Amino acid sequence: MANVTVIGAQWGDEGKGKIVDWLASRADAVVRFQGGHNAGHTLVVDGTTYKISLVPSGIVTGTLSIIGNGVVLDPWALKAEVEKLEGQGVTITDDNLAVADNCPLILPLHRDLDGLREAAAGSGKIGTTGRGIGPAYEDKVGRRAIRVCDLAHLDALEPQLDRLCAHHDALRAGFEQEPVDREALLAELREIAPFVLKYAQPVWKRLKKVRKAGAKVLFEGAQGVLLDVDHGTYPFVTSSNTVSGSAASGSGLGPNATGFVLGIVKAYTTRVGSGPFPTELEDEIGQTLGERGHEFGVVTGRKRRVGWFDAVLVRQTCAISGVTGIALTKIDVLDGFEKVKICTGYRLNGKVYDYLPSHAAEQAACEPIYEEMDGWQGTTAGARSWADLPAQAIKYIQRIQELIETPVALVSTSPEREDTILVRDPFED
Repeated sequence: MANVTVIGAQWGDEGKGKIVDWLASRADAVVRFQGGHNAGHTLVVDGTTYKISLVPSGIVTGTLSIIGNGVVLDPWALKAEVEKLEGQGVTITDDNLAVADNCPLILPLHRDLDGLREAAAGSGKIGTTGRGIGPAYEDKVGRRAIRVCDLAHLDALEPQLDRLCAHHDALRAGFEQEPVDREALLAELREIAPFVLKYAQPVWKRLKKVRKAGAKVLFEGAQGVLLDVDHGTYPFVTSSNTVSGSAASGSGLGPNATGFVLGIVKAYTTRVGSGPFPTELEDEIGQTLGERGHEFGVVTGRKRRVGWFDAVLVRQTCAISGVTGIALTKIDVLDGFEKVKICTGYRLNGKVYDYLPSHAAEQAACEPIYEEMDGWQGTTAGARSWADLPAQAIKYIQRIQELIETPVALVSTSPEREDTILVRDPFED
């Protein structure tokens, strides 16, 4: 049995939640390995909708769910999400939820700084969620982060607070804000500490034990490869590495543990926030796709930008992340269109590109080259086999496979878990 790593192969919002939930029901452990509570997953199980931002999606099925060290953890967001899920009937205990004790914490001062920067950025706005993710990662790299394990040693926190506040007080002064209230911060940490610590442990050790027992591990990525801080549309990216390779460093297991890499790909393209988007549609077709696909961010409620499928980008992200096979989602949103288009290249300064350049200005100037195909009038919604799909929909899927040079492993035809066409089982690879 192979382990499976799930990543978004576009700008996030590809429908990872449903796929991870479907896979989690067959896994023994699900691990989040990067990002924070800026990642939103929607799960629909037996007609009940669960909106999850931080806890791994496997928690709904009772699967062991682990928040790895590569995640930045907002302890108050964790408490709120656990309580919300428990209110929906989900059982959460220290048996089925584990938090890496070396996770850096997102603090109120990180949220403050995130908001202050975005407000002052003018045309340079990144379009962050304002939840403090970036500033928390900065403090991790700057070696001044407060981590989960520190919650058990708050009486000895003064040296770390000195380092942390020396940095943040200077930044706050630049925004004409008062220095960090250290006593108030300590009081908040003392209040939340008991809740977080009951789940805290060296998860690398737990995972080693799970793996040694022959269990199947599912690594759950957040956002998408085009938001990777190295490989995405920089600077309009997230603050972590979203590629599959991060599963190793963000969980404490070695790179040979990642197994089958499943890239989640929407049958069209969306992104939230600022930044280049070559195939963006700002016409009636874009409006229709957005309405049919209910394209609003799970975390922020922001309307997503919508466009035709971009095979150039997905071919690039599959190569960068070593994708073994893709899960194609939301094919039903394209039902009924007379024509559908796929971007096969870009024009830039009189040249044709088969990849997205690295420079932001060049990315913004790329003009898509489209291949047009006939649409289909039948419905794909709820299909569970190839025989249930219209012939032209199958042609569309096959053409995507060819252009991105990566096979389709499964097709999702609705938010419901069982409405899935399995072509290749990732756990049996």
